[in-house]
Amino acid sequence: MRAAVIVFPGSNCDRDMKVALEQAGADVHMVWHKDADLPEGVDLVAVPGGFSFGDYLRCGAIAAQSPICKAVVRHAEAGGYVLGVCNGFQVLTETGLLPGALMRNSGLKFVSKTIDLKVETENSAFTSGYRAGETLRIPVAHHDGNYVADASLAARLVDEDRVAFRYSAPLNGSVDNIAGVLSENRRVLGMMPHPERAIDALHGGTDGQAMFRALVEATVAA
Repeated sequence: MRAAVIVFPGSNCDRDMKVALEQAGADVHMVWHKDADLPEGVDLVAVPGGFSFGDYLRCGAIAAQSPICKAVVRHAEAGGYVLGVCNGFQVLTETGLLPGALMRNSGLKFVSKTIDLKVETENSAFTSGYRAGETLRIPVAHHDGNYVADASLAARLVDEDRVAFRYSAPLNGSVDNIAGVLSENRRVLGMMPHPERAIDALHGGTDGQAMFRALVEATVAA
């Protein structure tokens, strides 16, 4: 499986993402935001966490206008896999690849800790390594992780089984404690928690490993 990790000015989880994917067996290429095209034959694009462009205007708003994001949108529209984590999730909502928006945490404070994360569906390449209802221990680190959706969208996400993860307890004001959502074709996932920071027992846990292994297996099988 070939993967591309996008790098913006201010990204700080790009190398973590690269290591997580390589550990799972992927061939990973780092791609600068000014590039207009993705490497040939890429199966998965990962948009990592950080503070792209200093989070000016809105988190992810400037990054979403980068040349490479046009290529990411084309990749997704062609049926390719895209994973956006934290700031990457914010970028994906700004590009329109995922619905809803990420706003300032309800407590108006940066939240950085390991939390209990509930798996809501195993019906995706991202979550097939878990069981629905399983609780994971995954780090979070964000100031603007409050997922906002109107009642109609929130209900539709549930009806279509597109809520991938929920916080086990209220954390940042997110509607229905939503922590991650899937696209209509289930090939784009955005999530605020950091699975790439949960791949090594020496760093506090390994609950993120199954996501990356499942992704590699899904793309190889395809």
